[in-house]
Amino acid sequence: MNNTRVRGAVAYWPAAGLLGQVDEADRAILLGLGHRVVYPAGQITIREADTSDFALLLLGGTVKVTAHAQDGREALLAVRMAGDLVGELAGIDGHPRIGTVTACGRVLARYILRSELLECTKQHPAIGLALSASVVAKLRTATGRIVDFTGCDVLGRLARILHHLAVTYGRPGRNEAQLPLSQPEMATLVGAAESSVHKALRALRESGAVVTGYRRITITDLEHLARIAVAAGPAGSPAISPNT
Repeated sequence: MNNTRVRGAVAYWPAAGLLGQVDEADRAILLGLGHRVVYPAGQITIREADTSDFALLLLGGTVKVTAHAQDGREALLAVRMAGDLVGELAGIDGHPRIGTVTACGRVLARYILRSELLECTKQHPAIGLALSASVVAKLRTATGRIVDFTGCDVLGRLARILHHLAVTYGRPGRNEAQLPLSQPEMATLVGAAESSVHKALRALRESGAVVTGYRRITITDLEHLARIAVAAGPAGSPAISPNT
């Protein structure tokens, strides 16, 4: 799902992202910060534990945020799209990075140094408040994800995370959305084995909620996916059957 063209921005910015939370004047200020950068698919833009302190304001494309667990496994923490600011924690406190940011396809962004970001929030309080609200929203989402996933089977977890991403980044009023996620990425996102996610995706496909392709999943019926997510019960209690 791409909310902006990589070669240039369009008028719509998702309300959940930083650019969607400010008015036109402040948006123009944000879009004037830093300098333009383009990353190819697979490019690591921010590396875990690095001491760099810039932030990236995404204008087009999608990135994934990952981190390594103590046992060496890679965890997919989040997916971010056009309108989002990534790397803002180090851009605010100057501490080492807590995750790695990788381009999922070609990405267009503004590269903003910490000094410029902090000066901007000082000169424009509304932008500072929007940035704080954006960070809080991400924290609330992370907390809600832990609560939602408690006692929920793989199918339920997958339905809930896909619905959340579609609602967060999709255009209002549309009952479908496309997400640039591979099955391995979905597996790490919901904390399950790839084989389990494969079975859950098959159930979602057979229910008519989604269609899958190479490195993408298309949600064809967002309302139906929402019903599946709501109906998701404890592990072992299937939310849907293939005949749903």
